[in-house]
Amino acid sequence: MTGDVDLTSPVQPELEEELVRLGFTKPEGIGHTPLGWIHPDLRLGFEVVASTPLGGTADFARIRLVRPPGETAVFRILSVEDMIADRMGQYASGAAPEMGEQAAILFALYPDLDRAYLDARIRTESCGDYGIDDIPAA
Repeated sequence: MTGDVDLTSPVQPELEEELVRLGFTKPEGIGHTPLGWIHPDLRLGFEVVASTPLGGTADFARIRLVRPPGETAVFRILSVEDMIADRMGQYASGAAPEMGEQAAILFALYPDLDRAYLDARIRTESCGDYGIDDIPAA
């Protein structure tokens, strides 16, 4: 489970102004990323990680547009394949072995995913060291 929601925005200063307006604060000190924002009442955290999703490596056509019922605002979320590939890239780095388990769980939950796209994305994220067959067993 993740501790925050990662965001990307080409207009980070404006996004951060809006977060402040909504009551979010930027915690400081040990254990806090300089990119992180948290709402003290909601205990909801966001981290602005980049200006484009996955540094532009994701297929933009696969990013889904979501409009919550009754809302006019929309947001976009990555495809499951891109989420798995991102976790496999972190797993492959050796710095985040727990990401292999997250990748395996997502893989098990979505049997109808695009396996060819997923394999290509994992190879990109792992610099060619891993593919779909290297996802750990859930």
